[in-house]
Amino acid sequence: MTAGITRRTFLAGTAAATCGVTSLAADNTKPRFRYCAFVKFLQSLSFEQLAETIAEMGYDGIEATVRDKGQVLPERVEDDLPKLMDALRKYNLEITVMASSVNQVDQPHTEKVLRTAAALGVKRYRMAYYRYDMSRPVLEQLRELRPAVRDLVAMNRELGLSAVYQNHSGPSNVGAVVWDLQRLLRDYSPSEIGIAFDIRHATVEGGLAWPIHFNLAQPHLGAVYVKDFIWNGRKPKNVPLGDGQVDPAFFKVLKQSDFSGPVSVHVEYLGNAGVVENREALRKDLHKVRKLLE
Repeated sequence: MTAGITRRTFLAGTAAATCGVTSLAADNTKPRFRYCAFVKFLQSLSFEQLAETIAEMGYDGIEATVRDKGQVLPERVEDDLPKLMDALRKYNLEITVMASSVNQVDQPHTEKVLRTAAALGVKRYRMAYYRYDMSRPVLEQLRELRPAVRDLVAMNRELGLSAVYQNHSGPSNVGAVVWDLQRLLRDYSPSEIGIAFDIRHATVEGGLAWPIHFNLAQPHLGAVYVKDFIWNGRKPKNVPLGDGQVDPAFFKVLKQSDFSGPVSVHVEYLGNAGVVENREALRKDLHKVRKLLE
């Protein structure tokens, strides 16, 4: 057993995961979407304070930051992740997505982070990004990434984990245009590795073509990320959900799809404002996305 995980915590995680699978099969009334809060701007809170805050707002869980500069540092994952899980479970919350620094198996802390998370019942983690060298052909670089993806999928299969890769806008980001993610992930099931479809970034890069991007992502969909933006000259500027360029029709299309799973609310428009401001923004955007989807 991984060092730092008690037998009690390990068995609790296994039981919770098994119970979740059983209840999903038995209970057709289980909510279709699981709303989670990306806690990047709340991670100064203690684990207990964070859990209490998220539960009070009405979320089902969190997108935890288990990564460099995160609330749980990779080098301390065996000590701190069980404590975070214990705090969340007191409030009937889950780590719906674990935002990580992982994108290949041979990184210093990859195996430790993933084995610890799996033992605790975490089912899904977000990968770190791959980057293009724009002085070289893109397709050649995609071919070179295939072995790294293949090896990560093999570890996911062993541990019962699913990775999700977020499409993120930017001139050197693999996945910015979604077509490259489809090429990279097309041989794998989303239960092994999938796409965290971000409608904000898809709209930045695709404009009116966001339906094409979503169509490409659907067979690989592992999570949906919601946030919004406006154009400030040539640069996107983040704004509250519903106040920007993201087409409300996306949520109608999402409802009509067969996707069920995590919907992660990302509040990125307050920068380094305080916990109170970010908490209220997360509350407001959760209300908005529930209204759009329910």
